[in-house]
Amino acid sequence: MHLAATHKAVNAFNPDIVILDPINTFIIGDKEIEVKRMLMRIVDFLKANQITALFTSLTSNESASESSDVGISSLIDTWLLLRDIELNGERNRVMYVLKSRGMANSNQIREFLLTDHGVELREVYIGASGVLTGSARLAQEAFENAEVLTRKNDIERKKRELERKRKTLEAQIASLHADFESEESEAVKMIEAEQEMIKRLEQDKIKMAISRKAVIENSTAAKKNT
Repeated sequence: MHLAATHKAVNAFNPDIVILDPINTFIIGDKEIEVKRMLMRIVDFLKANQITALFTSLTSNESASESSDVGISSLIDTWLLLRDIELNGERNRVMYVLKSRGMANSNQIREFLLTDHGVELREVYIGASGVLTGSARLAQEAFENAEVLTRKNDIERKKRELERKRKTLEAQIASLHADFESEESEAVKMIEAEQEMIKRLEQDKIKMAISRKAVIENSTAAKKNT
């Protein structure tokens, strides 16, 4: 009767997605084989019509969470496992991909929240002791954010210290340059004065030599005349 009702509803509404929630409630008494056959026929029918099927199954304990009560796991393309994690007085919801046929998938456990705007999947967050969820995650995030802020402040302080030292060094270099330019200017003036003095001395020497030569020539001429 469920199979016939499903066929009738699908043919009437022509949906893109069909959800059966939960499939393990079909099992009543010793009807497991009949239920498995019915679900197999539903899966084949939906796949033939290119309709996405979402089946949910409730489990009574964690040991049975990775097995199917109705034994149709081989027909399922992607199997998502939802679980509650109890930590620090909280029960938080997590999920992970148990299998996904024909595609790569993450092996990380992801926390998800049921919000007023739908399901919100949180990013993978691994703490020192493993996966963190709920308030433990928030506390660890706050601690790490504070540590990052402290390190950023240390970096900024070191940058400011380096900048201060750089400016001090540049000021010292500028002072040395000014002193050097002043000394260089004085030295250049002294060198120019010395060079001018040497030039004058050489000129005076030449003039003296010329003068002495003239005196000698005049003296010789006077003797000849005598």
